[in-house]
Amino acid sequence: MNIVITGASSGVGFESVLELTGVGSHKVVALARSEDKLSKLQEIALALNPDCFLYSAKFDIVHDDYETGLIPFIKDRMGTVDVLINNAGSLINKPFMEISQLDFAEMLQNNLLGHVKMIQNIAPLMPPKSHIVNIGSMGGFQGSEKFPGLSAYSASKAALHILTECLALELADREISINCLALGSAQTEMLEKAFPDYQSPVMAFEMGKYIADFALTGHKFFNGKIIPVAHSTP
Repeated sequence: MNIVITGASSGVGFESVLELTGVGSHKVVALARSEDKLSKLQEIALALNPDCFLYSAKFDIVHDDYETGLIPFIKDRMGTVDVLINNAGSLINKPFMEISQLDFAEMLQNNLLGHVKMIQNIAPLMPPKSHIVNIGSMGGFQGSEKFPGLSAYSASKAALHILTECLALELADREISINCLALGSAQTEMLEKAFPDYQSPVMAFEMGKYIADFALTGHKFFNGKIIPVAHSTP
């Protein structure tokens, strides 16, 4: 399969790429804002599977150019896209009374609007039976336990969840399935930065494997679903 994944330079995105390139003949375009971390990803992926097809590129899903930058890059290397994994995002941990409008705007840009741009630009390259996987959060899952300091982050992820449900209808005529994995915690750099004293029971590589497996097969069973991936709800 031909796969595009964003937020590939660390955490579950990094681990998902290694899982997808470790076996089989999948072609993977890995996108992130850190060129150094992408170089490290390329190095490890080739060490694990010297025959892998991994094409990494520095790309900001919010600000960089799609028409003359990303789309030609993907067409030259893969032509079409069977799977799009929207994993890029960021987290601000700040009490609601201290959080600014700019903080809220940043969360919405990075966790929602960037994915809107990705889908709008990549969907025309996706043949029937393709799959889009949005990476949401239990923080934005209705009825789940909420945490202080994550109002902007959780609200932006909740918006991504609703977008997934809406697009299941709007992409139906293209025969593109779309689902959202509402992830619980995994031991990643982002989690450690936001909650330095917390230790997740799930390691990043475990969550990365789950995401990779779901991206390849989940559309056979689900469409327009928000699927909680956590030990408990709440």
